[in-house]
Amino acid sequence: MNALVQLLTEHRLALWTIAAGSLCSVSCALLGCYLVLRRMSLLGDAISHAVLPGIVIAFLLQGRASLPAFIAAVVVGMLTAYGTESLTALGRVPEDTSMGLIYTSLFALGVFLLTNLARNVDLDPGCVLYGAIELVPLDRQEVWGLEIPRAVVSLGLTAVATLAFVLLLWKELKIISFDPALAQALALRAGLVHYLLMGMIAWVTVASFEAVGSILVIAMLIVPPATAQLLTDRLDRMLLWSVIVGILSSILGYILAARLDTTVAGMMAVVAGCQFTLAALVAPRHGLLGQFVARFLLSLRIVSEDLAAMLYRAEELARRSTSAPLTWARCARALGGGPAAWLSALALRRRGKMQFGPGFRLQLTDAGRESARSLVRAHRLWEAFLVEYFGLPLDHLHAPAERVEHYIGPQLQDRLAAALEHADTDPHGRVIPSAGETPSPPAP
Repeated sequence: MNALVQLLTEHRLALWTIAAGSLCSVSCALLGCYLVLRRMSLLGDAISHAVLPGIVIAFLLQGRASLPAFIAAVVVGMLTAYGTESLTALGRVPEDTSMGLIYTSLFALGVFLLTNLARNVDLDPGCVLYGAIELVPLDRQEVWGLEIPRAVVSLGLTAVATLAFVLLLWKELKIISFDPALAQALALRAGLVHYLLMGMIAWVTVASFEAVGSILVIAMLIVPPATAQLLTDRLDRMLLWSVIVGILSSILGYILAARLDTTVAGMMAVVAGCQFTLAALVAPRHGLLGQFVARFLLSLRIVSEDLAAMLYRAEELARRSTSAPLTWARCARALGGGPAAWLSALALRRRGKMQFGPGFRLQLTDAGRESARSLVRAHRLWEAFLVEYFGLPLDHLHAPAERVEHYIGPQLQDRLAAALEHADTDPHGRVIPSAGETPSPPAP
């Protein structure tokens, strides 16, 4: 216990810095998820820049009093959202163009006021733009007998308020994020919820300005939610993942900044970007590697099913004639050769659906024959359906049926058969296998 206390004492400055970054990341990530889902990421960036003139004006009038700065910044943030929508509606310009016009103008105004009129005010441009998160532990206040950095207190209250906001308006935020038309139909006051969300974003931005600066706020509003969106399709999990990504960015960013002797806020943003890059590569469903693996497995399944169907049709011919069984060389040529043909044969053999006979001839097992029967049944039912309901000529049937057959399961096959009044043959005169019928292999 003494060793733990000593360790915490030695690293308390680092822990307070990480805590400030983590609290900022939590607030930004929770609100940023809704911006990402609504495709309004640029609006968060716009508000983060546009609140600057409100902060400067408040400092010019009231000095370092935090309440006027907060109120002024929130008002400017709300005006940014309102001005963007008004310019889009009245000026008939694209939404992204109106955002660019509003926030660049307000940000330029803030920089002008900051550099020219606020020279004698204790407001450092570098602190506002880039933050001074390394200095957070030096400015403390007593809370319940403990000395806690002021920024940690304000960011902690902001995080609690953000979490309460999300929980109280969970249903409303969810509906306007996924279906704004439904929100209006249910009279959920989507406009009011939208401006409340913009106000919360302005609040988080102001609370984070002095500690972490606008750069980290912008990064944490967008990057962790974008990373979480790659990892899951559920809103609750997206919120959780965005918080985890934000906290990891704060921890790893501080460690790397200490090792590389660079700015902490900037390194936190860099780590968040690295996590997004990693998720974009290896995310199970939406990552590049995951999509490549899914496409490869899909192509392998399709080639395997085509090989099984080819053997099934060969067995049908063998029952009616003395045609020679298929050899691997003939099947490989029919499947286009290459690694996919070899892998499909190995996959069928490993699953016990195919075996190699004398002379390297391919033979279906009972399990493979059942799978191939279902595929051939789907193919011929679909061809019959295309002729019956769409009147396609015979030479236009095989290609679409060959593509669709891999996605027609037993239930859809039964529905097709019912729609065709239990047709026995396809348009080419070939017998459509019955459901559950597994023919025996042809006699050797």
